[in-house]
Amino acid sequence: MSEKILYLEGIDPVDIYGVNNTKIELIKSFFSKLKIITRGNEIKAIGEEIEIDKFEKKFFKILAHFEKYNSLSERDIKNIIDKTTKNGIENDNNTLLYGKNGKIIKARSENQQLLVDHSRINDLIFVVGPAGSGKTYIAIALAVQALKNKEVKRIILSKPAVEAGEHLGFLPGEIKEKLDPYIQPLYDALYDMLPSKKIEDYFENGTIQIAPLAFMRGRTLNNAFVILDEAQNATVNQLKMFLTRMGNGSKFVVNGDITQIDLPNRQSSGLLQAIKILINIDGISIIHFDKTDIVRHKLVKHIVEAYNNITENKENAD
Repeated sequence: MSEKILYLEGIDPVDIYGVNNTKIELIKSFFSKLKIITRGNEIKAIGEEIEIDKFEKKFFKILAHFEKYNSLSERDIKNIIDKTTKNGIENDNNTLLYGKNGKIIKARSENQQLLVDHSRINDLIFVVGPAGSGKTYIAIALAVQALKNKEVKRIILSKPAVEAGEHLGFLPGEIKEKLDPYIQPLYDALYDMLPSKKIEDYFENGTIQIAPLAFMRGRTLNNAFVILDEAQNATVNQLKMFLTRMGNGSKFVVNGDITQIDLPNRQSSGLLQAIKILINIDGISIIHFDKTDIVRHKLVKHIVEAYNNITENKENAD
């Protein structure tokens, strides 16, 4: 027997449970093999793991419907739970996972889907592309999916803290607190995909770890999904050290934007070197995102394009 707790965040439970629990009782009727207990914003499902997985997927679809339409009727619930394709197989639309309150997390561009596809094949993937192209977001989604599917035992997030000189000692607090300002984009993605309480628990028990690049030396990272963000700001030696931490059952995703190298004293970017010398090795993928993958505000794409034009014009003038 297994159990799983799902959370409602920012939603009045009455909207989902119904007056006098009529809606949640209807939902329970479709999952007679499970014991489903509600308490405030927590929903606990107890039973066989495969049945819990079915319930979780359907329940997140129900939440996604409510988030989209701000309404949920008993008829909606029946349609969502009964919905199948012509072949009788649920159409998942390439969904990677259902995030907080049922938010659908999936690739939204051709190159993002390429990252998803390559992650199924190779254990080391380099993703190079501009700000806002979804490099970090999709990598985090793949990591969370792998953790949920028990393909890995932990997620490790890392980033070169260039602004802190990679020493971090002069900043107050523990290591996690020291790196928090530099790792915030990774947190933002996590909080989109997992309930806050679950994230806190994962940090507490070490299932999700923050590992400053400077503190990686000597470690062997087994059975982990490891993401190095802003890798363009890792030196040649740092990136070599990071890549050689790879252990059995692990998957590494290395993200970077080669137009935003902030290394001091004209140090060489390890990412630039790595994508040149590792390109022909089996088991390694190198994926290039571009402005067509940008999924932030529509102006971001034009901003990136404008700055790229300046760089290109300067190079042509030289």
